[in-house]
Amino acid sequence: MFTESDAEQRLPKAIAAANHLRQINSEIEIEPHILDINYSNVERLLEGCDVVIDGTDNFATRYLVNDACVKHNVNWIYGAAVGSYGVTMTVRPHRSACLRCIFEEAPPAASAPTCDTSGVIMPIINIVSAVQASEALKLLTGRLDDLHGSLMQFDVWRNEWRRIGTGTPRPDCQTCGAGIYETLSHAGEAAAVLCGRDAIQISPPQPTRINFSSLAERLRRAGEVKFNEYLLRFKTGNFELTVFPDARSIIRGTDEIATARSLYAKYIGN
Repeated sequence: MFTESDAEQRLPKAIAAANHLRQINSEIEIEPHILDINYSNVERLLEGCDVVIDGTDNFATRYLVNDACVKHNVNWIYGAAVGSYGVTMTVRPHRSACLRCIFEEAPPAASAPTCDTSGVIMPIINIVSAVQASEALKLLTGRLDDLHGSLMQFDVWRNEWRRIGTGTPRPDCQTCGAGIYETLSHAGEAAAVLCGRDAIQISPPQPTRINFSSLAERLRRAGEVKFNEYLLRFKTGNFELTVFPDARSIIRGTDEIATARSLYAKYIGN
């Protein structure tokens, strides 16, 4: 999906992926969004969707997607992988169990391996994404009886394959039963540690539009600056800040949220 030339051109993943997909099939319409999905935009992004396929790397975002999809009755397909292990589940709101029905709470911090500690190998990503794509085709073509209806688990290193039935929505589920969508009602943490990157993502309380030319002119006094229409990259000392048009920024060179916030406030502004 991505090449070395994409990195050399500093293309955001959404743009690079869209470019390659258009080369594969020029007849499909693709709308890339360079956004951090959060409580303020997830419902808007879901408008008009028939199926959502999860390619995220953290439970906080998945619970956000789960709440939004259940609230708006949009089918979605959960998928995750770490090391050689992968898992996927198809959620049909109010017809099958949702993510919170199965995992009532996110795993406690440091209780499970992450891509930081265990990495991930390509074969398990291929398997999980292949099952997700197959499930999406079944949903889109109305072949609902062919859905696997389970939590599917794979470990390509241990050669283990398991299916656990998920059943119907739990009456006591906060999302399905009570209709409480807590992730959609507040901002939560505006900073997040990015998996495997020694980097922190900072999102402003209110997204805005950045004028890269003006920002670059101001930052040149403090370090090296390069930008294109999609992002601005600024290096100072051991840190690198990548700023997107909506003022979201990724600060590389630290895994300390306090340090990242300080750099963001110093160079980008509050």
